[in-house]
Amino acid sequence: MFQNKRFLTRGVQAELPMELQLFLWHCIDQLPEERDYFQVFKLDVFNGKQHIHHFSEQPEYSKEYQISTEKPITAKVYVIDDIDHSTMLLAEEY
Repeated sequence: MFQNKRFLTRGVQAELPMELQLFLWHCIDQLPEERDYFQVFKLDVFNGKQHIHHFSEQPEYSKEYQISTEKPITAKVYVIDDIDHSTMLLAEEY
């Protein structure tokens, strides 16, 4: 899963800095082989840093990161694998 063509929605392109997009893809690439087709990233700003909570339901997975970035943001991002391609989108675009 997630080893196919990758796409971004307009919302992701407009709202998420490139370094953050790449970090989220990297988080997915580091997952164990058994992966949920639906990955969720909850982005928050904490003490001026980007806080990221990455989780999925089946199999259950949860990991948190805190990284330095120029413009930390608050958003919810989904990454969905439908076998042909993977799409990163903002929750409100779902």
